[in-house]
Amino acid sequence: MARAATTADAFNAVAEPRRREILDALAGGERPVNELVRVLGLAQPQVSKHLRVLREVGAVNVRNEGRRRLYRVNGQALKPIHDWVTSYERMWSERFDELDVVLDELKRKEQGDGNDD
Repeated sequence: MARAATTADAFNAVAEPRRREILDALAGGERPVNELVRVLGLAQPQVSKHLRVLREVGAVNVRNEGRRRLYRVNGQALKPIHDWVTSYERMWSERFDELDVVLDELKRKEQGDGNDD
């Protein structure tokens, strides 16, 4: 089966760990490329390449401020990922709640067994 292009959607774009690191670095607000290079410890061409992919899927926006280009996260483009993960979050929360019930029952039985001796 052919692999989808990296720039097909946000899911494919954020599948690459370095792009997720860039998004994490931008979570605190706008940053220029040179700051991302410093924070991530990557070469400038690598960061620019990843930013281009993230821009193409709409995951980051860029604005010019004089000679600098400032990048920021576009949360709306990442919403499909959030929506998909949220369904799993609900499922895991329910399972953890069920596990808590089982653990509480085991704890009560263990405490009860200790008192019978």
